[in-house]
Amino acid sequence: MSSVIIAVVCVVLLNINAATLIVLRSRVYGVSLYRPMLLNVVLSFIPVLIAIVGVAGLMLLVPVLASAGSTAPVVLWIYVVLATLAWLLFFPNSVYLITELNLSHREDGETPVPLWYDIVQTLTLTVSGIANAVLSLAIVQTVLIVVFIDPTRPVVPASSWAFAVGAIVLGAVGVYLGRYLRVNSWDVRHPIGLLRKLGAHFRARGKALEAFAFVVTHALLIALIYVPVYALAVAVLFPAA
Repeated sequence: MSSVIIAVVCVVLLNINAATLIVLRSRVYGVSLYRPMLLNVVLSFIPVLIAIVGVAGLMLLVPVLASAGSTAPVVLWIYVVLATLAWLLFFPNSVYLITELNLSHREDGETPVPLWYDIVQTLTLTVSGIANAVLSLAIVQTVLIVVFIDPTRPVVPASSWAFAVGAIVLGAVGVYLGRYLRVNSWDVRHPIGLLRKLGAHFRARGKALEAFAFVVTHALLIALIYVPVYALAVAVLFPAA
């Protein structure tokens, strides 16, 4: 448990560091505060908050369901599914910070902000987003193992890895939609309009191939970071694994 707490604290500090660098850029070099980037830090951390709150709610719910009889498994499934869907809806916000590496926030022409500062600031921002994605996904995958799969198995169940890979792919899809179609998590409230926007976008020549390449490369990057990190975490959390 101490290692989990340390991981959460480090991820929180990484987000604070990213936000601090964004604010200092404005204060030190006398340029306008780039508010969209600051907002993205907050949005990126939301999946971590949802995962933590979801686990806390689950810990409160399980003792109550212990005396609920035959309805307990159904209620537990409904809670976990709804909480997971809420997390998945905001998960792309974490991975999205990879796209900030294009340094689009740098003003055209002369700017008093040194290139090295923007590189460090944006890299910190990107790493914080990836850390948010890894931590929140690790929490969700672990909960699924503990609640629905036998955690004493000698290996991490393939079904939980399948879930993790699926979430990573969907996260990459969400990043593409956010970057190129300017779609946000809350746009699911208007499914008809969203489908029309998707249809218009992918009818354009080459867009489907572009989307496929984008999703594959981004998902592969996150997967190659997440899998070894979670595998090491499993060795601590599940010594029998």
